[in-house]
Amino acid sequence: MSTKYKALNIDQAYFITITTVGWIDVFTRLSQKMVIIESLKYCQAQKGLIIFAYCIMSNHLHLFCQADGKYTLPEIMRDFKKFTSKKIIETIFSEAESRREWMLAYFSRACEHLSRQQNFKVWQDGYHAEEIFSKKWIRQKINYIHQNPVKQKIVTEPEHYYFSSARNYAELESPLNVIVVS
Repeated sequence: MSTKYKALNIDQAYFITITTVGWIDVFTRLSQKMVIIESLKYCQAQKGLIIFAYCIMSNHLHLFCQADGKYTLPEIMRDFKKFTSKKIIETIFSEAESRREWMLAYFSRACEHLSRQQNFKVWQDGYHAEEIFSKKWIRQKINYIHQNPVKQKIVTEPEHYYFSSARNYAELESPLNVIVVS
């Protein structure tokens, strides 16, 4: 198994991307974005996840983060994805969702090849992790994370996107606390 793009160094910060299966636009509803926010808050408080930057897009999540040693980053990501998958499916069932049948069918088909019994698969396997190695690289990745909604034409300024740490860096109200890198 390849170790490229894996969070292997326990003491290191990483730029991580987690993507939905088929790049399905799951996070178009406020309730689905709040599942991610609340889960990240839990990981911060209970699992020692340190977040420096983040952005929730419609079908993926970017994080610049590290683990404080209570748990490893792979353990945190595993638990985060497992929990959020269940909550996302619950939200699709419980709230008005015009794409409910289509999404559930897609998520069901996505786990047909799995050896373990599973009804729905929301996230792609694993996650893409790149080790942070310089101050210049840190700035580039934070900028990349914050510019995502601008590039997608969701907002014209990064800090206008509510579900991004660009708001923290601009000292605006934000749904998630982060450690701002200066």
